[in-house]
Amino acid sequence: MRILIRYFFRTLRLILTPIVLISEKLSTPKAIVRSPSDQGRADQESSKLALYQFNACPFCIKVRKEIARLGLSVETRDAQHDQQHRTELEKGGGRIKVPCLLISHEDGRQEWLYESDAIKSWLQDRFEPAT
Repeated sequence: MRILIRYFFRTLRLILTPIVLISEKLSTPKAIVRSPSDQGRADQESSKLALYQFNACPFCIKVRKEIARLGLSVETRDAQHDQQHRTELEKGGGRIKVPCLLISHEDGRQEWLYESDAIKSWLQDRFEPAT
């Protein structure tokens, strides 16, 4: 019985994953418009960030959409299929849980931020243009 359940969910994932990824592409918002100097600063700051994620994870999609909306260039690291990134996440952050934002500070210190809402809030506080 367990084998049947396992294969059922694997098949379900195989069917739903392309649908979820296509939906993400179609619903990703356009980036906010900044002045060239402000965009340069945002690009420089976001180069210090890396997002550990799984492609079809809905919480990771939520964070990737926010990154796209803010017009950031954040490196994404696949912790599901890339063993090196998975190991880095476990050693650095202490657990294999996605999404996880790695923040590299100027002093060499690294901060590992988990939870999609916390990541979104941190990105908005840091990169949302003043109104």
